[in-house]
Amino acid sequence: MDILKKITCMKQQRGWSNYRLAKEAGLPEGSLNNLFRLNHQPSMATLEAVCKGFGVSLSQFFADDDDLVVLSSEQKEIIEIYSTLNEHQKTALLQLMRAMIIRH
Repeated sequence: MDILKKITCMKQQRGWSNYRLAKEAGLPEGSLNNLFRLNHQPSMATLEAVCKGFGVSLSQFFADDDDLVVLSSEQKEIIEIYSTLNEHQKTALLQLMRAMIIRH
């Protein structure tokens, strides 16, 4: 797999520039530009940051495109909040969400 090609494809799917990816990934834009300009493979730390910026895990990044799940910013926020809850709170939230679906 060509990692830079995969990153480029994922940027294009989202309509992102290197600037946007750098911002989402918390990386200097110059570092990303150098990767593409010099055709260097990213370090593991850089690739992990890029994946975090895209909202995917490393395993999702390396999975076939058919297996890739892209989350919206709201979905990411829900998951981040959910992960901070204790088990009782998670159960209560799931019950509330299920009740909301039934009422609609």
